[in-house]
Amino acid sequence: MRVLSRRFRRLFLEALEKAYTAGNLQFFGDLQPLHDPQAFADYLAPLRQREWVVYAKPPFGGAQHVIDYLGRYTHRVAISNRRLLALENGRVSFAWKDYREAGKAKVMTVSAEEFIRRFLQHALPPGFQRIRYYGFLANCHRARKIELSRRLLATPCSDLLPTLSDCRDFFQALIPITRRHCPRCGIGILAGIPFQPLGRDPVAFRMDSS
Repeated sequence: MRVLSRRFRRLFLEALEKAYTAGNLQFFGDLQPLHDPQAFADYLAPLRQREWVVYAKPPFGGAQHVIDYLGRYTHRVAISNRRLLALENGRVSFAWKDYREAGKAKVMTVSAEEFIRRFLQHALPPGFQRIRYYGFLANCHRARKIELSRRLLATPCSDLLPTLSDCRDFFQALIPITRRHCPRCGIGILAGIPFQPLGRDPVAFRMDSS
């Protein structure tokens, strides 16, 4: 863990300095003096000597618990409207739960700039999307297709596909378009027919046998 901690410290600080040099960092409120390069360097200096804590362990509830935990956040914004309590004199008050005290409800008040900074930490960069559903996971037929997939897998929670005589049968059960039929007429069966053109090496071509 100590080796991992120091490696992470070095990589993180190097990336931070590159972002600062490229002008990608902005400072607001009490952090505005860090716009000065010397002040920024002095701010990072103690972090190079301090031991960083890198801690990892298996989740208590298992992998399913982690998925359930993340799922509650991928479908929500950073904070719901009901938790926003007040905006007065440039300061935002919002409700939060302190899980170190058995989930006790508390109120936190920060400056508007600090609140916006925290909120934007949950905004994805341009070009990214939280969740993209397609295929058998699309909402329009997810329930039916997932149940069908589990029946075809012959088990409710298998990580491996069963041995199938023809994998096209499996895909045909999931999607309405057959992989056997000709894409032009929709009736004929596609078949691969190898032949050797004159003066060339043997080449296998897929012929339209419809």
